[in-house]
Parts: sequence; C-alpha cells; structure tokens
Amino acid sequence: MLKIHHIRNATMVLETEKDVILIDPMLGDQGIMPSFTLFRYKARKNPTISLPNNTNSILNKVTHCLITHQHPDHIDNKGIQFLIQKNIPVTCSVKDKKAFLKKGLNVVKTLKYWEQQSFLGGTIEGIPAKHGYGFVSKLMGKVIGFYIKLPNQKSIYLSSDTIYTASVDKVLINYKPAISVLACGTAQFDLFNKLIMNVDDILKFVKNTNGKVIANHMESINHCPLTRKKLKNILIKNKLINKVWIPEDGEFLEIT
Repeated sequence: MLKIHHIRNATMVLETEKDVILIDPMLGDQGIMPSFTLFRYKARKNPTISLPNNTNSILNKVTHCLITHQHPDHIDNKGIQFLIQKNIPVTCSVKDKKAFLKKGLNVVKTLKYWEQQSFLGGTIEGIPAKHGYGFVSKLMGKVIGFYIKLPNQKSIYLSSDTIYTASVDKVLINYKPAISVLACGTAQFDLFNKLIMNVDDILKFVKNTNGKVIANHMESINHCPLTRKKLKNILIKNKLINKVWIPEDGEFLEIT
C-alpha cells in the first residue's frame, strides 16, 4: 500500500505501511510571505491559501523528510520549526547540507546528482533539476530531484522545480518511473523567463512517461498562473488526461 497525500503547493506526503515521508514542507499560515510578483500577476501575499484541515493528522505520522531546495515555498520557517521540534531525519542535496545544518535540521543523508544511496530499505537517487529557462536558472540556485524505489512499492520520480532537460528525459525514458510528480504552475517572476516547465514541456513530460503523473505546485503561490482547471482542459484537449492526477489540497491517492 502507498498513500500519496497532496497537502499544498509542492508539500506532499508518501505513506507506506512502515514509513511516512514528508516532501518540501511549506507549513506557514496564509499570507505569511510577501508577494512573488507585483505586476505580471496580481500581487498577493503568499501562500495564497491556508493548509487543508487534515494536515496535522498527516504530519503527526511523519518519520522522514526530503527537501529538494532552499526556496521558501518548499521549506519555510514553520516547516523548519516542525522538523526541529520532531527531530525528523532529513535527506537533501549535498549543496544544501551546510545551510540546513546551520538552521538546526537533522540532516542524515545528502545526495549528489546521479548518486544512488540506500533509503528506508530501498534506494534513492539524486536527479539533476534546472530551475528556469535561460539566465534565471543561475539566480534560482541548485535544485535536486529524487528517484525513489522502496520495497514492494512502485517507483517514484520527484522531479522538483525544473524545466524539461536531458536529465528529465533520461529518467522518464530509461528509468520508467511508475509515478512522477511534476510542478505545473508555470511560475514566473515580474522579470526573466519561466521558472518551471511551460505548457509545451508539461505536455512533453506527460507524453514521455510510461506511468502516472501527479500535478502539483498550483493555486497556492501568486506567481503560478496555471490553474488546475486550465491544466485539466489542456490535458483533455491533448488526450492525456487519463495519465495525470490533479489533486485538490488535502486529497490523497491510494496505490496498491
């Protein structure tokens, strides 16, 4: 049994019979952060929505945490407090280790790109991610995705905040993940190019995957214009909707 809980934005939980893995905990209250755009999209404080009501009951079970990068919509102050308070073991990129240790997190495992290590009885591999098209990716810093194989579970690819790259293509074509998690909000600041996949690359990702895609990173941060409804219509138009699950906040998927 694998339960995939979508919480909000990129925050999600993978629950097996044995382990409960929290991913990218942005746990702060609505409006705690400034607006990420002022004129390209409507200025609104972030997160733009509250956490779903069932969040605490899920968080109480957490045994481990994966963090893809340091941006506050993936790990915020509330998320850091939660991890410290519960002393949750954290796995992250080797590039983020120093910063997370300085914040007081219990970093137990760090990964380089294309490095595979043992993880909860199975394996985890660090997958390169590129946070934006062109110059903006340099400003956004290092990001890591994860390819996870847990005992008696379907393989999972957490692609993180990335555009479509040769590395993403390699994972989809060669590793054939059964479940892939894709950031679909088409985020963009007032300046520079998009920070994650545009619609064409989202479609390419879905077409090139053998398995199921879980679409997240939508309708919770003000610089992400692509809504669930718009994405659903695009996928229907391209006859790809059967390959994608677009969860509402607080919703979960059970995979046997």
